[in-house]
Amino acid sequence: MQSVQQSLEFLSRLASEGPVATLAAAFAEAGYELALVGGPVRDAFLGRPITDLDFTTDARPDDILRIVTPISQAQWDVGRAFGTIAARIDGESVEITTYRSDVYDGRTRKPEVEFGDTLEDDLTRRDFTVNAMALRLPELKLVDPSGGMDDLIAGVLRTPGAPERSFGDDPLRMLRAIRFSAQLGFRVDVDTAVAISELRDTIEIISVERIKEELSKLLKTDAPRRGVELLVESGLADLIIPEIPALQLEIDEHHHHKDVYQHSLTVLDQAIDLERSRHPGSPPDLVLRLAALLHDIGKPATKRNEPGGQVSFHHHDVIGAKMARKRLRALRFDNDTIAAVSRLIELHLRFFGYTDGAWTDSAVRRYVRDAGDQLERLHILTRADVTTRNRRKADRLQFAYDDLEERIRVLAEEEELAAVRPDLDGNDIMRILDIGPGREVGQAYAYLLEVRLDEGPLPREEAEQRLRAWWASRA
Repeated sequence: MQSVQQSLEFLSRLASEGPVATLAAAFAEAGYELALVGGPVRDAFLGRPITDLDFTTDARPDDILRIVTPISQAQWDVGRAFGTIAARIDGESVEITTYRSDVYDGRTRKPEVEFGDTLEDDLTRRDFTVNAMALRLPELKLVDPSGGMDDLIAGVLRTPGAPERSFGDDPLRMLRAIRFSAQLGFRVDVDTAVAISELRDTIEIISVERIKEELSKLLKTDAPRRGVELLVESGLADLIIPEIPALQLEIDEHHHHKDVYQHSLTVLDQAIDLERSRHPGSPPDLVLRLAALLHDIGKPATKRNEPGGQVSFHHHDVIGAKMARKRLRALRFDNDTIAAVSRLIELHLRFFGYTDGAWTDSAVRRYVRDAGDQLERLHILTRADVTTRNRRKADRLQFAYDDLEERIRVLAEEEELAAVRPDLDGNDIMRILDIGPGREVGQAYAYLLEVRLDEGPLPREEAEQRLRAWWASRA
């Protein structure tokens, strides 16, 4: 966190130019109050980049729209019922919302919207004290009725009022507390944490789409591990994504195995580190992070105690892929995300056979083919899945995967692995065999693809001979 003086100087510069200055002048001239509020003020004091400009005012929506129309390039009033008008001013998007003092019925998170009269009352209805600070414009006066600055300095998340009432009004705030804890690196106040645990069942009134959105935002933070731990500790994970707390398998005195829950969190950490090092500057990869967190969820269902104190989890990759597909579908993730995550989980053990004996070029081709467009993510997930404390074993696995990636690179240059296809296409097959479209064409294509994977590219004449021989053998 940077000093208060540095933050105020930054906010002063922000308010003296661009859309902030334009809006401040327009609202002052019209005789209305205006304040920069919430996230932008918080992030200015934390020294974090400001990505959104949110304002609040005593002007009603119709007045807001009247004021911003002459100074903006575009306006959107889809949030008018909630008091929000959006606009593009000086090339930036802004949102201006009328002071509110909402009333909740306890059955849904949608309040009966009531407009308020003062900035202080508007701030005290917000989710957390660190988000309940505002900067009055144009005078640059900090308004902090709930002690948000003290909590910002202490690194604490706390609700402006009683947490039971805040979460009772809007249970989604429980997930937001967990997400902000991970995003800002703050600890959740004890009373706030207790309220989350006690009220966790009320999350059921929140739409699945909103839950999915908060879970996604959590996983896309720089360090989501603590947020996942809070989900589990609070009991919210049991209601949202129960496969994660289920990873906390009991270990008895006779049968020992790695702590699957802690292992999964470590894999998530390591996947994020590899994601950043291999693709610096790229946005957070939600598919990779979901796959890392869920890659072992098939273990509880496949756990077997073996003779000699060993524990096995045979086929947990296949079972886990099915479980992930079911859970992500229930959370309303899109089909592409579901397919990619489940495919990565299904394939995440494939590499470990590489160290048992040298793979043929055919095996390498199949690895690439099966991974398809998820190959780079599979590289990262497989490397992240090595959490052993045995340095020699870890080095051996790393060197083996280095070798596999190099072989893939060489074969890709020689054979265009990313687009492996048979040496003859469907039209060639029908012409050579003198057959029309049908099941036999697909079977012939599959045969030629297997030959291509086993032996690499063949001269066209040889491929034609192999096809005719295969067709004759069928007859």
